[in-house]
Amino acid sequence: MTTSTVGTVLVTGGASGLGAAVARAVAQEGGRPLVLDRRMPEPETVDVPDADVGIVDLADAREAEHAVRDLAERAGGLDAVVTCAGTDACGRFDEVDGLDWDRVVQVNLIGTAAVVRAALPWLLSSGGRVVTVASTLGLRVLSDATAYCASKFGVIGFSRALAVETQGRVGVTTLVPGGMHTAFFDGRPEQYRPGPDAKLNRPEDVAAAVLFALRQPAGCEIRELVVTPSVEGSWP
Repeated sequence: MTTSTVGTVLVTGGASGLGAAVARAVAQEGGRPLVLDRRMPEPETVDVPDADVGIVDLADAREAEHAVRDLAERAGGLDAVVTCAGTDACGRFDEVDGLDWDRVVQVNLIGTAAVVRAALPWLLSSGGRVVTVASTLGLRVLSDATAYCASKFGVIGFSRALAVETQGRVGVTTLVPGGMHTAFFDGRPEQYRPGPDAKLNRPEDVAAAVLFALRQPAGCEIRELVVTPSVEGSWP
């Protein structure tokens, strides 16, 4: 990978939100985005050929691995992976259904690891990069967010260990974003939504930070990248 191209980039959660913004940014840079999501992206959101889309539920780690391998084989390899897919189950620990709680960890942490595991042979071959997506709630805790905090703390720990394990062979960056204007907060009870005066980033601006990490020259890596609104209530 060079500073002039981002190549073929697999983006999880690429049908909406930050994932869609990253996929668009990759295409605008002349790269080839591959989208992994639970549903097909709308053409007006992310315009990619059907052959470059994999439909899978990341809560099923083995199916996620299969979907990554299938996309990578069809594309002829991978230069990078960006793991934007994520979910949440807000509420008191003893009130959140166990299956819902488990699913957050399965998607956010186990799904991230499964995608990277399956992509690793191609990334080792290309000297590629991984950008995992954590959260400011991977650095601090909040009541009624045990599943999300556990999963995002896990993403940070996984990413730091992976960076050491693959150093000199695969670049690893952990993105730590604050709140963004996405559908992530839709459908939640009012107390778990950003207030009307909340300062949130545009996903396009956070995606630009992802592209900055992907375009670092060989031998130079951004290990962790915190991107928050200038007025950020959840930053430690």
